[in-house]
Amino acid sequence: MNLTKKSVVIIGYGGMGSYHCKLIKDSAGLEVVGAYDLLPERQEAAVNDGYHAYESYEAVLVDPKVDVVVIATPNDIHKDLCIRAMKAGKHVVCEKPVTLSKIDFEEMMAVAEETDRVLMVHQNRRWDEDFLIIKTMYDQHTIGDLFKIESRVHGANGIPGDWRRIEAFGGGMLLDWGVHLLDQLVFMIDSKITSVSSRLSFILGDEVDDGFEAYLQFENGVSAVIEVGTTNFITLPRWYVKGLEGTGVIEDWSLKGRMVLRNNEVEKIEPKPIQAGVGLTKTMAPPSEGATLTEALPAAYSHASSFYDNFAAVVKGTAKPIVKNAEVLRVLNLIEAIFEAGRTHQVVKDFDMYSSKSDTIIPTFPVL
Repeated sequence: MNLTKKSVVIIGYGGMGSYHCKLIKDSAGLEVVGAYDLLPERQEAAVNDGYHAYESYEAVLVDPKVDVVVIATPNDIHKDLCIRAMKAGKHVVCEKPVTLSKIDFEEMMAVAEETDRVLMVHQNRRWDEDFLIIKTMYDQHTIGDLFKIESRVHGANGIPGDWRRIEAFGGGMLLDWGVHLLDQLVFMIDSKITSVSSRLSFILGDEVDDGFEAYLQFENGVSAVIEVGTTNFITLPRWYVKGLEGTGVIEDWSLKGRMVLRNNEVEKIEPKPIQAGVGLTKTMAPPSEGATLTEALPAAYSHASSFYDNFAAVVKGTAKPIVKNAEVLRVLNLIEAIFEAGRTHQVVKDFDMYSSKSDTIIPTFPVL
C-alpha cells in the first residue's frame, strides 16, 4: 500500500465497480486496495485483478487501513451502505442515483455532517465532452443567448439488465439516465426552474419507465427538453440548441456537429417562396445565400480536475467539491417533480430547491 495515498475499497465489483478502479488508477491521491461483492465470481474477478477480496462488508468497515469506500451497488441499498461507512469513519463515493428520494439523501447528508466525512456522488457526466461543449456555448454566448436546449439519449435495446426493471431496486430510465441529463442541465444553468411537465413511457410493459420526456422552464427565460428513450431505432441528435444568433447541434458522442449563425455582415434579404408539398412557403424557405455562416463547434469547457482528483483534494481539505450535495439534492427533488407531473398529467410549479451559485445577475431575455 502506498501510504501517501488514501486507500479505497470498491463495494460492488460489477461493471461499474471495476470501471471505478480504472478511474482511480489515474488519480494522484487514491489507491484501490480491495473489493467486496456478494457474488463469488465477482470476488474472484477482484482477486484476479490484483485486489484483496473482503469476506464481508463488516470486514471492510472495521479495517482501520481503509479510508474510502466506493458504493457501486444497485440503487436501493446505497443509503444504508453509505451511512454505515460514514459512521465507521470512512469517506464515501456513491454511484448515482445516490438514493431513491430526497428525504433519504437529506438523512445521508446529515450523517456526513455529523461524522465529518466526505460524501460525494459520482455524477461523472459533468465531464462528458459533448456536454462541456454545450456549456461553453451557454457560458460564452457563442450563438447568442441560448433560450432553447434539447438534450436526448436514444437507444433501441430496452431496459438493460434485471434490477433496472424493478421499481423497488430503483429501476427505470428517469433514475438511470435522467439523473445524468438533469444534473448536467442544472449545473449549467444558474436559474430557478419555474415549471416542469413530463410524459413517462411504459410501452415495454415493465413496472418502471422505459423512457420519458420532461419539459422545463427556467426563470431566466431558458426552456429545455430532456428525453430518454430505449425504443428508438432512429435517434435524434444528442444536443440541439437555439440561440438568438444561431443554432447548434451535436449528433452523438463522437462530437459530430456544427453551428449555423446569422451573418451580420450582410444586409437581410427576404427569402424567396419555395414549393412545399402542394403549396408555397416563404416562412420555411432556406435563408438567402450568404445570410448564414457555418462554423465548427467551440472548444469544451474544462473542469479544474477530474472527479477523483477533486474528491481526493476535498478529503485532504484543499478543494471544494465539483459535485456538491446541495446540487444532488436539487436534482433528486426535480426527479420527484417529474414523476409527479407524469403521474398527474399536470404542470408542477413552486418546487425547485434553487440557490444561486454566485451573486452574478444573469440577463433575462424573451422566450421566442
